Amino acid sequence: MSNEVQTPESPLLADLCAQLAGLAAETDIHNTWPEAQLRLCGEYGVYRWFLSREVGGLGWSAADIVRGYLRLSSACLSTTFIITQRTGACNRIACGQSNHARDALLPELLTGESFATVGISHLTTSRRHLAKPVLTAVETADGFLLDGYSPWVTGGDHAETIVIGATLKDDRQILVALPGDATGVSADPPQQLVALTSSHTCAVRCNNVHVDRQWLLAGPAHDVMTSSGGTGAATGGLQTSTLAVGLADAAITFMEGETAQRGDLQEPTNELRRDQQQLQTDLLELAAGEHPCSLETLRIRANSLVLRATQAALTTAKGAGYVSGHPTGRWCREALFFLVWSCPQPVVQASLCELAGLSD
Repeated sequence: MSNEVQTPESPLLADLCAQLAGLAAETDIHNTWPEAQLRLCGEYGVYRWFLSREVGGLGWSAADIVRGYLRLSSACLSTTFIITQRTGACNRIACGQSNHARDALLPELLTGESFATVGISHLTTSRRHLAKPVLTAVETADGFLLDGYSPWVTGGDHAETIVIGATLKDDRQILVALPGDATGVSADPPQQLVALTSSHTCAVRCNNVHVDRQWLLAGPAHDVMTSSGGTGAATGGLQTSTLAVGLADAAITFMEGETAQRGDLQEPTNELRRDQQQLQTDLLELAAGEHPCSLETLRIRANSLVLRATQAALTTAKGAGYVSGHPTGRWCREALFFLVWSCPQPVVQASLCELAGLSD
């Protein structure tokens, strides 16, 4: 395609991001599913960045994917968050054990003609304290019967395919490519969130849903998300920090635009930009296989930066920033998401200590 972003350095990526940024405010105000933004990403070839050339993708390196995500999240965090969930589903389909799912689903997912998402939080972080798994599976002669629900499914009411996890009686787990229109599948109304409500994150329920074995992507296995069959898309980790740094970039860029008229902003703006640039450098080094710091340390620093930068941008905007529709107010609300999205306990503890003034 002539308008496909082949590399992160392509001028076309700037064109795409400008269009995404222009649509972000209305999407946030009305909490509408970002259909136009996702269509644009398909037209610009974004969905091909993340998959290998063997399955029709562009085979971008991990560092290039970080560069791409930084640009997208600076333009529209809601759209970019949805893309991370879509990409998680696509990677698991591409790397899964079902040739049928790969051949049937990937062509339209690569172009953006179809939408897929993941329902796996209950296997990793959400609802795991309950005595009984919230989504169970019973093996049959030709597949599995799924019963229960997945509590957090981004775009669950728009998905043609949901890569969903379920637990068998013996505690082994499976991942399947669940057709969104299968008999017994239903999506709750989207959750009304502090921010990112436009992601239409909701619970997806399965009422004794039969899934043919041809849609089995991984398992049955204990801890299927970390087993060899569950490879293809890590939860949290580098991409979560990347999106936080991208959002911080948007806030700092806003402040830089105000410094020409307000000299008092120069020093704090420069300091925030130095922090952001160092984090970006560390992100790229980690993606390239170097080890400037641990993923956990990076996430702690990214969380701190995005909260400080967005609140500094709101302070810079003064009262105008507190009016609905101003980007700085939206960025502050979006920054709170990183306190709860795939947030390991050490990161939670570090955030609490910083907020309590107990940090070094």
